[in-house]
Amino acid sequence: MIDPIRLLTGAVLALVISVLAYRARSLNRSGALAATLLGTVVFGLGGLAWAVLLIGFFVSSSALSRLSAGRKRSLNEKFSKGSQRDAGQVLANGAVAGLCVLLQLLFPGQAWPWLAFAGSLAAVNADTWGTELGVLSRTSPVLITTGRPVERGTSGGISLAGTLAALGGGLFIALLALLFDPAPGLAWGVLPVVGLAGLLGSLVDSALGATVQAIYVCPACNKETERHPLHTCGTPTQWIRGWRWMDNDWVNITCALAGGAAAALLGSGLGWF
Repeated sequence: MIDPIRLLTGAVLALVISVLAYRARSLNRSGALAATLLGTVVFGLGGLAWAVLLIGFFVSSSALSRLSAGRKRSLNEKFSKGSQRDAGQVLANGAVAGLCVLLQLLFPGQAWPWLAFAGSLAAVNADTWGTELGVLSRTSPVLITTGRPVERGTSGGISLAGTLAALGGGLFIALLALLFDPAPGLAWGVLPVVGLAGLLGSLVDSALGATVQAIYVCPACNKETERHPLHTCGTPTQWIRGWRWMDNDWVNITCALAGGAAAALLGSGLGWF
């Protein structure tokens, strides 16, 4: 049953956090509105444990984006968007988590919606940590599908440092899930299940980036980029490969779905539900 007091409290908390993030330039206006909506669902319908995981993802990913912003500036031309998240980015990273909260209302007492929730956030956190820290690696990345060396920031490029950072991002959410686990009986098994689900989701993200994500080229700079319709130099970009509709937001949604599904399937395989 929905508790109106908790829902109202969650809405207020979500609004406060979104306003602070907007003022800190972590979110733009549309991103703040989307974060308020998502936060209301997670905080108001889920409760403390669910809120902690969402806040853990947002705070850690935003902090890393700020810390690496200076060294990443030269790579901004490759990424579709900057570090200030808009509504599309907020929902791409958090919509699956919000859906899991709603599923918990439909299946009360079941552990799998919580596990899928944790897995989805572990995946997007792993992807963010892997991207933010991976581009700072001293070794050049390779394409996940072929092993061919590619430029830093290339969609689908991975490195050992980035993969380890992704694992760390997944384990960070897994640790929070362990500490605030509302599902009795899962205990320490949450740590490897959610952590590995997060890493898997980030690898799915990289695989999509290397194969079907829409990639463009700037004819003026002769640089591949995710940006469309304009490059950072202001020149219209031209499509060269991938599915035109598969932009970075859709890739992130798939990453979250993969992480959530992996965590739920692993939990089922272990006989947790």
